[in-house]
Amino acid sequence: PGGGVDPSRRQWKKKKGKYLFNQKALAKVFRARFLDGLNKEQLPIPKGARPKWVVDCARGGTGISALKYLSRYLYRGVISERNIIANQDGQVTFRYIDGKTKEVCSRTLKGEDFLHLILLHVLPRGFRRARDYGFLHGNAKKLLFLVQMILHVRIMAIVRRPRPVFKCPHCGKPMKILGIKPTGAG
Repeated sequence: PGGGVDPSRRQWKKKKGKYLFNQKALAKVFRARFLDGLNKEQLPIPKGARPKWVVDCARGGTGISALKYLSRYLYRGVISERNIIANQDGQVTFRYIDGKTKEVCSRTLKGEDFLHLILLHVLPRGFRRARDYGFLHGNAKKLLFLVQMILHVRIMAIVRRPRPVFKCPHCGKPMKILGIKPTGAG
């Protein structure tokens, strides 16, 4: 969603313009929080840390194209088996789509270099590729309810389907389940 809840006013604040975050402002805020985290943990700030940081933000598209991009990024493996063309003499040839030109390209690397490239996409233990923040977080039910109320979202009631009735094969009357007997238990 293009906006968020203003905690002080408890009202929805819609994004201005085309972007949710200004790239330069995002860089400043990220740098400040990162350095603050280093200070809190009493870790040394790297020498030569520049006062301005570069943030590379790329537009993921809108609507369905953005969802397709995110779903591929979040739920697909690094490379599918069908895109590995050859594995001979310690060399791996694979096919990929160039992100800028959208052309199908192929590349051959030494096996070790190919594995290194794959392992660059493996997250360290305890990390996740995506997290839900704000009102989308699992523990933010009250905040989500507030957002739904502010935006006048109509929540459809969940209709529970009735359980199927088991009928007696002899008389046709409904049967009651008294217990479950594990298979192979005499």
